[in-house]
Amino acid sequence: MNRRRALALVGAGLASPWVAGRARAATDSWPQFRGDPRLTGAARSALPPLKVAWTYEAGGTIESSAAIAGGSVFVGSGSGQLLSLDAATGKKRWSYPTAEVGESSPCVASGLVYIGDLKGVVHAVSARDGAPAWTFKAKTQVKASPVVVAGKVLVGSYDQTVYALDARTGHLAWSFETDGQVHATAGVEAGLAYVTGCDALLRALRVADGKEIFHVASGAYTGASPALSNGRAFYGTFENEVIAVDLGARQVVWRYRPERQFPFYSSAAVAAGKVVVGGRDKLVHALHAATGKAAWTFATRARVDSSPLIADGKVCVASGDGRVYVLDLAHGAKLEEYDAGSPISASPALAEGRLVIGTQDGQVIAFGPPGSNAR
Repeated sequence: MNRRRALALVGAGLASPWVAGRARAATDSWPQFRGDPRLTGAARSALPPLKVAWTYEAGGTIESSAAIAGGSVFVGSGSGQLLSLDAATGKKRWSYPTAEVGESSPCVASGLVYIGDLKGVVHAVSARDGAPAWTFKAKTQVKASPVVVAGKVLVGSYDQTVYALDARTGHLAWSFETDGQVHATAGVEAGLAYVTGCDALLRALRVADGKEIFHVASGAYTGASPALSNGRAFYGTFENEVIAVDLGARQVVWRYRPERQFPFYSSAAVAAGKVVVGGRDKLVHALHAATGKAAWTFATRARVDSSPLIADGKVCVASGDGRVYVLDLAHGAKLEEYDAGSPISASPALAEGRLVIGTQDGQVIAFGPPGSNAR
C-alpha cells in the first residue's frame, strides 16, 4: 500500500492500526539498533520530557533495545518473547515466541521484524500480526542486532561468523568467518558492512558478496558496534580506549584513553561534531570527533553499558544505577533524570513522540504524552 492510499484510509477512519501507524510515522521511526544502518544513535525527533506515558511488564530481563516503527514498539525479552506494543498506549498487539533474547535488538524493514536469540536462531515475523515468516539457525547464540540493507539481513553470531540472509526468504546469501565471536552489530554505509569483533579487527565486508575489502587492527577485543560518520568509524574497546578509524585511509587516526582504566562496552553516538559513549568507569564521555580530545564527562552511580542517543542538542543515556539521564550535548550538564528502580543496560530508542527503554526487571518504559496505560 502506498503512502497516499494509507493516508486516505487514515482520514476516512478505515485503516488498521498498523497501516495508520505506518502512515503517521512515515518519516519518524527508529527501526533498528542505534536508529539507522550507520549506527549513529542520532534521532530525528525531539526528546520528550521524562514523564512516563506507559509501562509494560514483559516478564523477563530486557537487554534488547527497542525499535519503533509504524505506531508500534518492538522489543525482545529474556522471557523468550518478541513483543509488539502500541506506541501510544503500551497495550500488547502481539507476542511471538523465541528462545531467550539477549542483547539482539529488533530490526523492522518492509513489513517484517528480525531478531536473534540465545539459541542462535534468527527470526523474521510479520510486523502487522507476529506471524512467522522464516527462521535461520546459526551454530550458537546471536547477541548482535540484525541490520537490513540491499535486500539482505546482516547479523553476526558467537560462532565467529557474519551471515547475510535473504530478507524475504531467510536463505543464506553468504557468510564470512572471523577469528573471534561476533558480538557487535554491523554498521553499513556505501555498500560496505563494518564489523568490529572479538578478534580485535574492524573488517569492511562488501554487502553484495561478503568479500573482505580491508581490515584495520583495533588493538583489543571489541564488543561495541561502530558508529559511522564523516568517513570515520568510532567505537570503544575492552582495552579502555575509544578509537576513530579513517575509513578512506584505512587507519586509526586517534585513540582516547581516560585516566580510569575500564572497558568501553557501550556503542557511541555521533552528532554535531561530538562522539558520546558510556564507560564501565561509571562515566559518560563526550569527545571531539575530529581530534578525540575530551569535551566533558558526566558521572553516574554505576557502569554505563547502555548506548546513548543524541537528539535536538541533548544526550539521553541510561546507567546500571537504574536511572535515565538527559544531558546537554554542548557541556554535559544534567537536564533531567528518571529513576526506574532497576539497573538498565538496554539503550534508549526515540521516535513518534516516544522515548522507550527496557530495564533489567522486565519493564518497558515509554516517556512522552500520557497514554491510556500511564501510571
